[in-house]
Amino acid sequence: MGPNYKRTAATAAVLSCRLRQRPLNSSVSPTGTARMSLLREIQTAAIDSMVPLADLLRKCKVLAARLGNDDFKAWVDKELNGYPSKDELPQYRVITVNSKGHFSGPFQSGLRNADIPMTCMPEALRETLSHTYFTSPVAGLESLVRGGKASSLSEPWNPDIVAHFGDSIYENMNCMQAWKVIPAPAIIAALDTIRTRILNFALEIEEQAPAAGEAAPNANPLPQERVSHIFNTYISGNVQNLANASPGANQSATYNEQNPELFRELLRAIETSGADAKIVKAASASVNAMAAATTRQSFGEAYRSFVSIVADHMQILGVSLAPFLPHLAAILG
Repeated sequence: MGPNYKRTAATAAVLSCRLRQRPLNSSVSPTGTARMSLLREIQTAAIDSMVPLADLLRKCKVLAARLGNDDFKAWVDKELNGYPSKDELPQYRVITVNSKGHFSGPFQSGLRNADIPMTCMPEALRETLSHTYFTSPVAGLESLVRGGKASSLSEPWNPDIVAHFGDSIYENMNCMQAWKVIPAPAIIAALDTIRTRILNFALEIEEQAPAAGEAAPNANPLPQERVSHIFNTYISGNVQNLANASPGANQSATYNEQNPELFRELLRAIETSGADAKIVKAASASVNAMAAATTRQSFGEAYRSFVSIVADHMQILGVSLAPFLPHLAAILG
């Protein structure tokens, strides 16, 4: 028995040991090294904020094809390519905003960066002017907040609205320019919500079918009803679809009972932030409203109010409260 035979036998023994120890969610390459499964790649990318969301979503596109689920495919494509209209936007892509403007008056008088109260506008326009709608692809949204230098962004009003209603906001003054003020933390929270939803979806799929990411075309590693149920639970947040997928399921949309410690820590962070009493009172009121919310809508309203306060006082509150935003966005779903 020569030395070559001994080396070959030893190599075979090592490979055999690796195969016996290999977990279900990995594979072995021709060289004998373990290769991470697609589901694990998605999970790893989801928790790494340095991985661009577009790259993460392209991995999800592959997973969607292997799962054969049309709803998941459509959602991934819209996040990658943008939504065709605001009517199709998920809730996390719609945020409540304030508006400001520049005004000119008689004798060279004027106002700059003045708040625009929505009560001065026709009721039919208030909904549109008090919200911003993120229809852009995720790559575009990420570019808006890359570097973290700006505490807020702006979206100009339609010039026709300014021309028609600019003289009805402040007495004896005409609006020359108006824009929506978009808090940068709200965009960050929306992007983080997408990561969290993908992570939860991938974890649940892995629990149901660990090798689903390596399935052959048209193999259907999971029944479509089950995939749709997971999608509605963790991606779309559509309670009605979830109920339809699971007849008799008892749905509860409470937030304060599930996250009491989060809200207590958040209130402590506000109190020790060094902000003045007025800011502390306003921010704490929003937190208490989130803690007391019993519906997704009421929580969302309180959440958007809180994000707006943080954006307006970024220099004071940003460092203390920014770490809480991803957790709040995850609750909002």
